[in-house]
Amino acid sequence: MEGFTKEEISLIKKLDTPAKVQDFLNTLAFNFEEKGETLKSPLFTLRAQKAHCFEGALLGAYILQTHGHKPLILHLKTIKGDYDHVVALFKIGGLWGALSKTNHAVLRYREPVYKDIRELVMSYFHEYFLDNGVKTLRQYSEPLDLNTFEKPARNAAHNATGGGWEISEKDLWFIDKKLDKIKHYDIAPAKVFKNLRRAEKIEIKAGKIVEYKKKK
Repeated sequence: MEGFTKEEISLIKKLDTPAKVQDFLNTLAFNFEEKGETLKSPLFTLRAQKAHCFEGALLGAYILQTHGHKPLILHLKTIKGDYDHVVALFKIGGLWGALSKTNHAVLRYREPVYKDIRELVMSYFHEYFLDNGVKTLRQYSEPLDLNTFEKPARNAAHNATGGGWEISEKDLWFIDKKLDKIKHYDIAPAKVFKNLRRAEKIEIKAGKIVEYKKKK
């Protein structure tokens, strides 16, 4: 399995700050998975020039890694009826930020101004709601270090995927399974969610703004 081309490596080298990586992720079309669910590796996401949130997080984490950051992703878990979200984490000066590929006006990039992971996660809480205004974010995961999948113990899985997670020709469902299984933390006690105020009409309207429209 061949890796990144010289042109692709040159592009990645230029994306040497989280802000530049986010700007690049924003140029990718949104992956609506018209032909079925996908979870492409960074290499194949880059070549497809489109991504959904998980694929964007993986690509973003990989690019950050090439510039000295740990390749960390985080799972934001919602109630049934809404979509979970995955972001790539980074840390600068002891403070946390996040890369986020989304098609909406909310749940986007976070500047590195948060003192811990929970504080960063809570910045997404009030943005996360259904069309009826019900707020849906309930849990968040421990950060998943993608370097975990490069250890010798993973040789069999490595071979089965047709290369490392960065360049695999096959979808990375093993990362999805791992992310779902690792420890998750509750946003708040269950009783708290019984009395939440719904998002306002103007917030719901703003939340429906999309960057890319799905082809009919």
